[in-house]
Amino acid sequence: MGKTTAQRKTTLRRGWTTGACATAATKAAYAALLTGEFPDPVAITLPRGETPAFALAFEGLEDGVARAGIVKDAGDDPDVTHGATVIAQVRRGAAGSGVVFRAGAGVGTVTKPGLPIEPGEPAINPVPRAMMRQVVAELAARHGDAGDVEIEISVPGGEELAQRTWNPRLGILGGLSILGTTGIVRPFSCAAWIASIQRGIDVARATGLTHVAGATGATSEKAVAALYGLEISALIDMGDFAGGMLKYLRRHPVARVTVAGGFGKLTKLAQGALDLHSGRSEVDFAYLAEVARRALGNEALAGRAATANSALEVLRLAGKARQALADAVAQDALETGRGVLRGADVGLDIVVVDRDGEVIGRAG
Repeated sequence: MGKTTAQRKTTLRRGWTTGACATAATKAAYAALLTGEFPDPVAITLPRGETPAFALAFEGLEDGVARAGIVKDAGDDPDVTHGATVIAQVRRGAAGSGVVFRAGAGVGTVTKPGLPIEPGEPAINPVPRAMMRQVVAELAARHGDAGDVEIEISVPGGEELAQRTWNPRLGILGGLSILGTTGIVRPFSCAAWIASIQRGIDVARATGLTHVAGATGATSEKAVAALYGLEISALIDMGDFAGGMLKYLRRHPVARVTVAGGFGKLTKLAQGALDLHSGRSEVDFAYLAEVARRALGNEALAGRAATANSALEVLRLAGKARQALADAVAQDALETGRGVLRGADVGLDIVVVDRDGEVIGRAG
């Protein structure tokens, strides 16, 4: 049975990673270097066996250098690199050199330890490197070539786009990373976000940081950075994934972690929710009523909290007692977080921030 119109409208379209685009561009450029012709479209095999074909955005061959570009299609994912052009430039390398990777314009260079790529190397992750080596090996075998090539990946405008990613705080400078483990971008991928959280923790540990902070948004991140004087690499872009961050810290501990966020988000953590996204957890107003009763002894506020429309409304209703209310929520959030850490050697504290960036509650 076919999908209804409504189902078709709500089905999210998947896309392709920068790593998949770089691999396809590399295959096209190397094929042109060997044969004088660019395959268009160019098909590649992804790690899980899919065989997408990519149209070339442009091609160029002169003086022993071949260049091919592919426009990245991220599907329905809100990816900052959607529409960017990923370019592979391929030239012959020294005999016996194998495949050598270079960072062209718009592709970053790793400067800190803790990432899958060593400092000083182009920010091209292991799976895309393996995919590019594979297409080179296949073409070299087919055409009797040694496969000694230099691959330079570039993304025009990539340095500006990288400012909207985690790269600066991970110590990846000069541009974007060439990413992907499957070659496929799945829309609104929780796994991709959590993987970035993990890389942030890895870098913090590798550079000897003893205090990191995860925040639910920009306002709370700015507040907690100012509160503790934290450098940018200590700031983990936690977003809604408090549980994902704490679970990783349980296995890869840092001496101290601060969880910072708005009153509503941290109320959900206090209730026991580990994913704080509005579509996956909700504020329990009966809980807030119980907190008002327990922490403030304020039965009138408890009654009004039970029928409130938002956590912000409850905070406003608390008036001068809002700090005591926020402190109580922070304490419950602290207990939730400690439960996730399960006794790991990690000191945890909670910071509640209002919409103006003022710290209104703390625990731990």
